[in-house]
Amino acid sequence: MNAEVIHKTAEVYGIGRDLPLNYVSRKAVDELLVNSLTRDKHLVIYGSSKQGKTSLRKHCLQEQDYVVVHCSNKWALADLHAAILKRAGFEITQSTTRTSTGKNKIVAAFKASIFGVGVETSGEKEQTTSDAVTKHPLELDPEDVNDIISALKGFTRFIVLEDFHYLPIETQKDFAVALKAFHEQSSLCFMVVGVWLDESRLTVYNGDLTGRVIGINADKWSKPELEEVIAAGEHLLNIRFTSDFKSAVLSGCLDSVYIVQEACYQACIKQNIHFTQNEPADIGDGIDVAEIIREVVNQQTGRYNSFITQFAAGFQDTSLQMYKWLLYPVLTASTEKLEAGLRYREMRDILRTHHPERAALNLGNLTQALQATASLQVKKDIKPIVLDYDQTNLRLSVVDRGFLIWIDNQDRNELIELADLPKE
Repeated sequence: MNAEVIHKTAEVYGIGRDLPLNYVSRKAVDELLVNSLTRDKHLVIYGSSKQGKTSLRKHCLQEQDYVVVHCSNKWALADLHAAILKRAGFEITQSTTRTSTGKNKIVAAFKASIFGVGVETSGEKEQTTSDAVTKHPLELDPEDVNDIISALKGFTRFIVLEDFHYLPIETQKDFAVALKAFHEQSSLCFMVVGVWLDESRLTVYNGDLTGRVIGINADKWSKPELEEVIAAGEHLLNIRFTSDFKSAVLSGCLDSVYIVQEACYQACIKQNIHFTQNEPADIGDGIDVAEIIREVVNQQTGRYNSFITQFAAGFQDTSLQMYKWLLYPVLTASTEKLEAGLRYREMRDILRTHHPERAALNLGNLTQALQATASLQVKKDIKPIVLDYDQTNLRLSVVDRGFLIWIDNQDRNELIELADLPKE
């Protein structure tokens, strides 16, 4: 029997650029996002890396409903605002006029039809009736949110800020302040996407955002949802994984949809399943699932080793070497403990026992290092980041689930030595 529609295995399982064909909607995630789209509030989609944040956005919104800005670790607030204007259809050039802070203003000339036809496109309130127009340039202070709001008047698309966690912390804080103005003084809605696990990240930076933003936790995948991911792919490819295979994948994936997708993909490839099968095919007999999962995470061995050495080096060489010592509780903790997150109190007690300063260790230095955890990784170009600190719940979390599986299969003493830490 010939299959009615032929799909590539790579389009179904694994991680790709496009939305996977076996995408599964999660009631607590997809429905919350869809229901929140009409509430005129900013949305924050957060979770570990490779847990489906971008796919969630692509699934729930039509492409014409949003523009995407990919954040850079080199941007200040003015750069972020300028990037938003560019994605909204403006051409940006530097002005010779200076702002009150002594910096150059920018000239924003609108030369796109992204606003649509016949709508107000800026503070000039000029009506457009053609698909592409060139308006009189606007001279703006890129740091002034009021100028940005004025330029974007009439813009109706969601503005998606991908990889928000890559921005310098000060830029994140500055934009959290600007977000309140965007909410109060305009109809603009932002969708912030970042790698962290605390819902209140932006409200920590600006308490006035409470009630003005909705957090969407894309990190959580239940066992039934992951089972549905596998089943959806089986249907599309006309295959059946054995019960033992599925059980082994679900017990060894640590709730990572990325691991599930890659394990299923690798199993298909091992049995030469590259397309939808004409006849039902059984997959899983004789396949070592644990070995497949190890192969998937071991592809990242170089990156994880680099993370350990670069994180241990810190921003610069200091006598306390706090970033190196922050790795000590991480590299010595059980996988279960890492999955739950390391509490500040636990790390404090461990470092007071093992750090050369012992009880004399200044806890202010510990707090400062924890708060700069993400910044250090971004500066060192560690992408995606592995660790993130939740300032609300005082918890250091692993935000790369592949790292949890990888570290569980490593000789911890070798990793401790790699970080130049004393062995237990």
